[in-house]
Amino acid sequence: MKAIQDRIKSAFFLSALFLLSFQLAAQDNILELLPGSDRFEHDESTGVGKLYGNVSFKYQGNVMYCDSAYYFKKQNAVKAYGKVHVNKGNSLNLFCDSLYYNGRTKKAKLWGNVRVRDKEFKLTTDTLDYDAKKGQAFYHYGGRVESIVSHEVLTSQIGYFYPNSKNFYFSKEVVYKGDNLEMTTDTLQYIYVEKRVVFHGKTNIAAKETKMFCESGWYNTDSEEGELMQNAWIQKENNYISGDTLIYLPKEKLSIGKGNVLFIDTVQKIEMTGGYAYMNDSTNLSYITQKAFATKYLKDDTLYLHADTLFVEEIDSSNIIKAYHHAAMYSRKVQSRADSIVFNSSENYILLNNQPIVWSNMAELKGDTILIFMNDSTIDHVDIIDHASIVMEVAKDNYYNQIAGRKIIANFRNNEIYRANVKGNAVTIFYPEEELKTDSTVTISRKGMNRLYSSTLRIDIDSNDITGVTYIEKPEGAFYPMNNIKKDEQFVQGFVSKLYLRPSKKDDLLILVEELDSLEEERVLEKRKKEEEDRILNEE
Repeated sequence: MKAIQDRIKSAFFLSALFLLSFQLAAQDNILELLPGSDRFEHDESTGVGKLYGNVSFKYQGNVMYCDSAYYFKKQNAVKAYGKVHVNKGNSLNLFCDSLYYNGRTKKAKLWGNVRVRDKEFKLTTDTLDYDAKKGQAFYHYGGRVESIVSHEVLTSQIGYFYPNSKNFYFSKEVVYKGDNLEMTTDTLQYIYVEKRVVFHGKTNIAAKETKMFCESGWYNTDSEEGELMQNAWIQKENNYISGDTLIYLPKEKLSIGKGNVLFIDTVQKIEMTGGYAYMNDSTNLSYITQKAFATKYLKDDTLYLHADTLFVEEIDSSNIIKAYHHAAMYSRKVQSRADSIVFNSSENYILLNNQPIVWSNMAELKGDTILIFMNDSTIDHVDIIDHASIVMEVAKDNYYNQIAGRKIIANFRNNEIYRANVKGNAVTIFYPEEELKTDSTVTISRKGMNRLYSSTLRIDIDSNDITGVTYIEKPEGAFYPMNNIKKDEQFVQGFVSKLYLRPSKKDDLLILVEELDSLEEERVLEKRKKEEEDRILNEE
């Protein structure tokens, strides 16, 4: 499973926006008229100065050019009209159709085709307000910030700039486009001290090979760390992950999902869910825990896997799923429980350890270790290693065909056992069938029980019935008529049937073995109680 590698790159050209600090307020309040104006008028009584034609003057450290301007001495204010251009040294140029600045309130307003430009970036809007006391510039009727040196553009309906704190705020229809990144959001903030971009509302992010969505989140331009929250998801190439919170740490090649995590690998046809996910690209090892659940889509079936924790290791583009503690597996054709289950899709095998049980059709397979070899969704054969046994129920809760030994290799056809090779301390107990035919009916009769011992046995099976036994060394054995079966000979050593643990649907995987054991104990006690009551009644 691949972790989330791409991030929101530091392409918002944030720091350059702070150059929009066109602070017209300064200690020097003297207006210095520069050569070039066509006409100048000054009214001593009102203190109003008027300049016409090719106007240029220096005011509070800024050089201004315009077609005409008014200077109000009492209000310490300036109005400029027509092709207004304000120059702040080599750092900033400002253009608009008209401008008003009040030196007392320290507020400025620019109208018409407003452009603010430095060496790298340009802001374009229709109307721009500036409050020097608050250290705030803003537009409310649409604006565009674009890079002169790259292909980066940000547009929004509302924008606030805070030159002193170097923070900014965009809202309503915020759209960012760069060479390899596009983003749309409702609100975007930048907090300079924290070097953090914060977005609020439905946010879509598209990088070169990655798409992301969240309803709130943040990104650190220094550490490159980020967090997507509220209905967050990330899609990269053939992988998809969603969750309440997604954390990405690209420098460490780590990604973390918290709350309702869903991971999908479309190539391996795997889906995984859980409460917490950890993905490490550097080691190609990831895990998901807290009610971890995996779904593997096969050709003719679907395999479901549950455990306390699911580990996924990627080796040569193949995923190995390791389920640890309270593991359980379900498909229509095979089910199992064990403390640990390993599924290797490339090698087509499933390894079960620590009290493993496998069910297929009506057969129950147990041993210290079980290896299931698959041909896509079909079982090819099963190796049962140490304390191996196969149990096939003949009559519910009474008679079982049984095979046991040190090792059993069970061969399958159409997901049914048709042959079992038993090596070491082989024993088989079975109830041969006999068909009694009449003109109208066929009756199955069982005459007794066969018990055979040998070092090695080959057993042929048809529909859970043992139809033939082949042995290398002459076996020992005995036949017991049905009315003379000894209780201590009826089962192989260590016999136990665990059919009650068998999951019948995928949701059963979430039920713990301890819960099922408790229910079975109650059922057995109830059965024994009923048998004892029947015995007493019969004696009476």
